[in-house]
Amino acid sequence: MTAQPEKSLYEAVGGADALRRLSDTFYEAVLADPVLAPVFADFTPTHVQHVAVWLAEVFSGPADFTARLGGHQALLRAHLGLAITEEQRLRWMELMTAAVEKELPDDALLRRRVLEYFDWGTRIAKDVSASAPGTDLGEPGPTPRWGWDGLA
Repeated sequence: MTAQPEKSLYEAVGGADALRRLSDTFYEAVLADPVLAPVFADFTPTHVQHVAVWLAEVFSGPADFTARLGGHQALLRAHLGLAITEEQRLRWMELMTAAVEKELPDDALLRRRVLEYFDWGTRIAKDVSASAPGTDLGEPGPTPRWGWDGLA
């Protein structure tokens, strides 16, 4: 089965419920992983919910992250000072790939586009994480949108 490109990625993945399942599965693995658990030392269960809300907006679903959770600036600020290593970024991608394969529809193009977003986003998170908490990031612009052709 192939996703319909006329649908948004949000619709194609299965909406908010699918993104919550993806986040739950992913963070269950992350918190048990010796490479990644230290990055999430201050993890709270609301983090999983916030990630699902972020992904919904990025994939052209409801813009609730911007409306309720501080938007792009807040997401970037949350990564300041984490000092994410390339090893951690790659492990993050491995665990997310497994979660995508478990939780999202069996559609190669859909999964590839979603994982391309995560690869792009984790590179930004790693770069931002090298800066100290409180660093002025400037105005990053609106929450990015990711579609069938990548960054929209």
